[in-house]
Amino acid sequence: MKEVLIEFCKSIGIEYVGIVSSGPYNDFRDTLTKMTSKGNSKVFEKASVEKMIEPHLTLEDAKSVIVCLFPYYCGTAEDANLSKYAYSLDYHIIVREKLDMIGRFLQENIQGFNYKAFADNGPLAERYLAYKAGLGFYGINNHIITDRYGSYVFIGYLINNYPFEPDKPQNRTCYQCFKCVKKCPGQCILGDFTIASFKCRSYITQKKEELTCDDIEILKRHHLIWGCDVCQDVCPHNENVKETIIEEFKRNLKYKIEYEELRQISNKEFLRRYRDRAFSWRGKGVLQRNHEIIHRQTENSVDK
Repeated sequence: MKEVLIEFCKSIGIEYVGIVSSGPYNDFRDTLTKMTSKGNSKVFEKASVEKMIEPHLTLEDAKSVIVCLFPYYCGTAEDANLSKYAYSLDYHIIVREKLDMIGRFLQENIQGFNYKAFADNGPLAERYLAYKAGLGFYGINNHIITDRYGSYVFIGYLINNYPFEPDKPQNRTCYQCFKCVKKCPGQCILGDFTIASFKCRSYITQKKEELTCDDIEILKRHHLIWGCDVCQDVCPHNENVKETIIEEFKRNLKYKIEYEELRQISNKEFLRRYRDRAFSWRGKGVLQRNHEIIHRQTENSVDK
């Protein structure tokens, strides 16, 4: 059945699919404990940790986890002010549709098949799953890296009740050149394959609450108003990567949002235009704030 699954995934454009056991993932508990003890992770509650390492708490009859990678790289726009992952239509929608196609296919071919699919919104740690499924290896920047697409991949998974045979992790890491450590705007990459989440510039660009002075200084160190591609841009594993073969990530590309547009339209109009984009979920206010912080002098001179 595993070979049938792999062939079906290929037929819908998914080249990377692997299997992880149904846990518990006690080795990952140790990593989480290490990060939270240093105050570097957003995961603090014991209940959250348990759900991250124990699939049965999400699907009671879980017997394996199907993990898929979705490459999204489609080039770099010179004047972009949005992160590469946000160029296309919202990846949550695209990935979830693909995962449900897999789920429906398996329901048609396995009696009593049950699953829950997640696209960057589930309880388990996607990068850990991709590593355990043998789909890629860890970079110092905590990204999962592939030979064909570098780190430009989204990760989705299906917790399910079929005992697919688990795959094995790759026994390798990135080059550890530390370029990402040196160039990171927030100096959030700690050099031990973990990051200080709260200092990540991408996290700060999405922060709804009031920014600290440190947040503002980090934000000013790069021109993207949403996300941050620095650690990926400087990574040697991302040199000469292939562009995605998934057609949905090549359509309706948008690289930039102008300040004047954000200033003139209402929140309602912003959502009408961009509700199907990954950068829209925080509303227009966060993007406008980031624009003003990063380009304050330019915008002030224009206003005058």
